[in-house]
Amino acid sequence: MTLEESHGQEPVPAGHDWMQGAGKALHKLLVSAQRRGCLTAGVYESAKLMNVDPDNVAFCVLAADEEDEGDIALQIHFTLIQAFCCENDIDIVRVNDVAKLAAIVGPSEESGEPRDLHCILITNPNEDGWKDPALETLNSFCEESRNVNDWVPTITLPE
Repeated sequence: MTLEESHGQEPVPAGHDWMQGAGKALHKLLVSAQRRGCLTAGVYESAKLMNVDPDNVAFCVLAADEEDEGDIALQIHFTLIQAFCCENDIDIVRVNDVAKLAAIVGPSEESGEPRDLHCILITNPNEDGWKDPALETLNSFCEESRNVNDWVPTITLPE
């Protein structure tokens, strides 16, 4: 008997289409947020923003490659960010390919230098109620994942 069966919950669809849809939605959200100036990249910058204005954070992305998995300091940061997001009802996902993320987000606009993409926050602009269909899709994906006790689901970005 699985956990889902014991609690009467249906498992999240494990099919390729469900995950691919979430990956495409994340790609669209990142592009849209960057265009609107609603994207904050970097563990330090994200932590600073969450400390100052947590109500303005709409979504969080944590990214790590295989070689990052052994970085204890980064894992501690991830644990603290995850706890903060859970406490403040901020949906959060993981991405396991920083290179794909860098291809979508690109270098820093100010310096042109590569930036820390281990944590990316999507914030709400000052406009009234920015409703992005990709954000709504990802919120639904995260809710479905939580229903089967996957609190920080991993998303694969499209090629």
